[in-house]
Amino acid sequence: MTSKTKLLALAGVALVSTAVLAACGSQSASKNADSMSYNYIYASDPETLDYILANRAETSDLTTNFVDGLLENDQYGNLVPSLAKDWTVSADGLTYTYKLRDDAAWYTADGEEYAKVTAQDFITGLKHAADKKSDALYVVQDSIKGLKDYVDGKETDFNNVGIKAVDEKTVEYTLNKPESFWNSKTTYSILFPVNAEFLASKGDDFGSPTDPSSLLYNGAYTLSAITSKSSVEMTKNDNYWDADNVHITDIKLTYYDGSDPDSLFNNFKDGSYSYARLYPNQPSFKKASKEFGDNIYYSQQNASTYMYFFNVNRTASKVTEKSAEQLEDTKEALQNKDFRQAVTFAFDRASWNSQVAGEEAKDKALRNTLVPPAFVQIDGKDFGDVVKADLDALGDEWKDVSLKDAQNGLYNPEKAKAEFEKAKSALGSNVSYPIQIDTVVAQTDELAVQRAKSLKQSIESNLGKENVQINIHEKSEEEYLAATYKAESADQMDYDIAISGWSPDYLDPSSYLDIFSTSESAASTMRLGIDSKNTDLINKVGLNDYQAQLDKAAEITDDVNARYTEYAKAQALLSDSALMIPTVSQGGVPGITRIQPFTAPFSWVGNKGGTYVYKHQKVQDKPFTTSEYEKALENWKSESKKSNEKATKELADHVAK
Repeated sequence: MTSKTKLLALAGVALVSTAVLAACGSQSASKNADSMSYNYIYASDPETLDYILANRAETSDLTTNFVDGLLENDQYGNLVPSLAKDWTVSADGLTYTYKLRDDAAWYTADGEEYAKVTAQDFITGLKHAADKKSDALYVVQDSIKGLKDYVDGKETDFNNVGIKAVDEKTVEYTLNKPESFWNSKTTYSILFPVNAEFLASKGDDFGSPTDPSSLLYNGAYTLSAITSKSSVEMTKNDNYWDADNVHITDIKLTYYDGSDPDSLFNNFKDGSYSYARLYPNQPSFKKASKEFGDNIYYSQQNASTYMYFFNVNRTASKVTEKSAEQLEDTKEALQNKDFRQAVTFAFDRASWNSQVAGEEAKDKALRNTLVPPAFVQIDGKDFGDVVKADLDALGDEWKDVSLKDAQNGLYNPEKAKAEFEKAKSALGSNVSYPIQIDTVVAQTDELAVQRAKSLKQSIESNLGKENVQINIHEKSEEEYLAATYKAESADQMDYDIAISGWSPDYLDPSSYLDIFSTSESAASTMRLGIDSKNTDLINKVGLNDYQAQLDKAAEITDDVNARYTEYAKAQALLSDSALMIPTVSQGGVPGITRIQPFTAPFSWVGNKGGTYVYKHQKVQDKPFTTSEYEKALENWKSESKKSNEKATKELADHVAK
């Protein structure tokens, strides 16, 4: 789910477990001054605990607490030392050298020291990623010198890849070209270390998803126990090099399938859960408002973007049993940009989100672009403001469309009708109406089903049932995941429209926009039903122009403003293509918590900032009040600005003179 930096599933339960700015703890700290416990839920079992190979949140939300990388994030989002106590960057920006701390060690699940962390461990980790074709290779394979050639088999000697151990405590990376955002990649798990001896001893069992002993631990926590569709338990690593900053001593996550949203508040009320995600449309909200009215707060939006994908070349039809004629008619319609824009403008995302967030908060999590509008700045302007100007130039239909967060900017029934008429004229007699659009949901996820019904209602009412029909297919969780989120190729995508999400891997717009590139390694293009080799379809839906713009932006490495300006044009092209519909971020939802707000590490990117990094977080006896949360938020914003400005100035100290 989640995420932070990976593919994210979205169902009602996904937002349950990930939509808070700070993770949450329970139990009274006063009972034992040395003990703090955290109890909440998780929504999906990890298929593996191999943090190097996996690229899904259900793995990294756990393993980021078990294993440290070179750098991590502080509470203000700054990159600070972790296993690397210091680092330098060559004057040409191509060589990064990290000096490792002496007191970092690997421990077994039983707490026994296994070995010291060395520079060789980082080489082992990267070689493991390359040899086993990590799902996250796209993050680094074009960055590190020689790595792509090794992955592609053009180079067989890993010693020729741009990573080396200068000595036991010094690791060095050589890049193909300068990347101002390289250090943010070191917080991503594909660059975490692995002990070679332990990896060899475990073989294919390394990172077994049900066996705590299948990993070594150098991080804040060890895995105590894990049982599929039951529970996950973690314990503080008392031997951890930074143990003084680990305050929560034990963590228990209980499996939850989304079938009883009221249980979250009920378990919080009786002390079983540390945090309560509240659902205004559920019976428990009235009780929560009465008993905890002064404690309800709305969390902040984060970097994740959830979106509906159009499958423009669907071949699978097992889950939904679509006829051949219907399949072709829908495919023809979805390959028409005006038709996709019509559906986009017809979709009332605020009403859709109100099924989970309620009327009062229905806009609070809305997002209108893949890249959050304030993700980076261009000459003092938000990225989204520049995108808006570029998008306006692409067509009159984008005039008066707001791209700002927390705005229902894409919803416009009149524009929807106008675009549909253009599509109908272009499609002519090639298709029969109504166009049948299938969407699949997990039948146990009550809130996801409600959202699907809202999607159907707004699109059909605005475009007419005689023109477009949304078919909701409620399936078992396994069938739903196989057809959507866990489908592994374009031809396995068994839907016409489906939702999942993305969070960035590093601090650059490319971390979002590259997921729809035409390269074979693109993370999400296949979710459009598009294979990288299908050049005719790529050209038809405009991804060739999009790729050309991505390439133009990527070539700029010496001028951040110029680079971001070109990426803004790419975002505009993606928005205009309407191949996907942005919906919401995580956050923007009501909750109650006993965790001290803003004690969690913060980051837009990587695995070392966000709700599931339990290091630094603290709990207290009573839930925080709304006013306390809002005061903490304002203080955090003020302190963040000062801290970020200071950190930016200090970056120059790491560059070789």
